[in-house]
Amino acid sequence: MKYLKIKKVKENALVPKRASEGSAGIDLYACIDEPITVNSGDLVKVPTGIAIELPNSGMAAFVFARSGLGINHGICPSNAVGVVDSDYRGEICVGLTNHSSKPFVIEPQTRIAQLIVMPVLPLPIMLSDELTDTVRGEGGFGSTGIK
Repeated sequence: MKYLKIKKVKENALVPKRASEGSAGIDLYACIDEPITVNSGDLVKVPTGIAIELPNSGMAAFVFARSGLGINHGICPSNAVGVVDSDYRGEICVGLTNHSSKPFVIEPQTRIAQLIVMPVLPLPIMLSDELTDTVRGEGGFGSTGIK
């Protein structure tokens, strides 16, 4: 059986867990000593107090928004989705941005994001002068539907 190894790098860190049996992600918690106020448009980096080890290089962990924070408060990861590479062993921190017009306070041990482990395909790179033609070709940004 493969495991996601989790190491607490700060004593007060909460170990991530799934909110329900059917949850795809495990909740990441703010490992902070004092509340952080995130004003409208601000970007903050919030430590989680944990580091992880993935089973192999064919996997990566991805940091996604918690839908309740995003929809209800406008608090979303600053980089849309964070990527934790299989060989990274440092503390996981979550960059958050306040997209709302109101300040939001992150309290210690608030669930701030969710971590989902997914397979990745680390393909070798081959430089090519030509790519295979398709019906779509170079059409992008709405070329297959609503513009």
